[in-house]
Amino acid sequence: MTSPTHTRITVEDSGGGPSYDVLVGHRLLGELPELIGPQAKRVAVLHPEALAETGQVVREDLEAQGYEAIAVQLPNAEEAKTVEVAAYCWKALGQTGFTRGDVLVGVGGGATTDVAGFVAACWLRGVRWIAVPTTVLGMVDAAVGGKTGINTAEGKNLVGAFHPPAGVLCDLAALESLSAHDYVSGLAEVIKAGFIADPAILEVIEKDPEAACRPDGPYTAELIERSIRVKADVVAGDLRESGRREILNYGHTLAHAIERNERYNWRHGAAVAVGMVFAAELGRIAGRLDDATAQRHRSVLQAVGLPVTYRGDQWPKLLETMKVDKKSRGDLLRFIVLDGLARPAVLEGPDPAMLLAAHAEIAA
Repeated sequence: MTSPTHTRITVEDSGGGPSYDVLVGHRLLGELPELIGPQAKRVAVLHPEALAETGQVVREDLEAQGYEAIAVQLPNAEEAKTVEVAAYCWKALGQTGFTRGDVLVGVGGGATTDVAGFVAACWLRGVRWIAVPTTVLGMVDAAVGGKTGINTAEGKNLVGAFHPPAGVLCDLAALESLSAHDYVSGLAEVIKAGFIADPAILEVIEKDPEAACRPDGPYTAELIERSIRVKADVVAGDLRESGRREILNYGHTLAHAIERNERYNWRHGAAVAVGMVFAAELGRIAGRLDDATAQRHRSVLQAVGLPVTYRGDQWPKLLETMKVDKKSRGDLLRFIVLDGLARPAVLEGPDPAMLLAAHAEIAA
């Protein structure tokens, strides 16, 4: 039975698919067997190298519950998101005799849950999987919504599938082991949720930025839960990103280009922070966003220690990469901008001069 101190957020699918729950709280691993269910015989626990000990603990606990459990170790962070790593996982499933009744569990950050979900989506054309995100980014973004994927040489997340998890366990205690940089990086996605849908998030951070930057601080649960509710509300009406769900990509068009340009050595949240400032300036230059809200992007992001500029000499490379962004349509670049606070919209085919002017505002 779930403790009353745990929050349960249900992610619905207006298209008629099954709903699933996101649990937020402490000491949640005890909920895992219930999510896996009695019909499964085998469970594969996918985890990054950095969480080898955690992965083994989860595997041993599941074995004690009567499952045939294996641990599959992945490279850390974005290095895991390759077709070679996915093939390695499929080989492990095949050698273990995984059937459609069996379950994958992804324990780790957003990259790990992206891979776990993609591997599950492709194995036998879809088996159940459960996300156990251990980072802010994983909890508020990657593990919720059913988008799974891997990277290619041409760009980030260009190969993937929509395959929602059977459940998500967000154990807040896991955040306390994160480095300060990793925790703050995840706050970029939290701040994004504030700008596109829930300004109360921004008010919480602005009230006490120092406390908001601490995983053991007084606002952690509220910020995580508010961000998850934003995403749950958006994806419920648009599972496959055919419409409104695009707003979750606010700041991501430039961010993905920066990540690729930096060979994924930049943290995702740092790139998203710069991407949001760029999108805000683009909206302002297009006459759609007021100056104060555009400036608010910089002040909130800087207050928690996130970057708001990027190397100015890299614009030609960034522009070429953005042209193969998954939101583009043919030769038309498409950006999510704001028509005001919590009023996201699409800007399609902006004039190159606008793009250049917006880039000048973030150029270091």
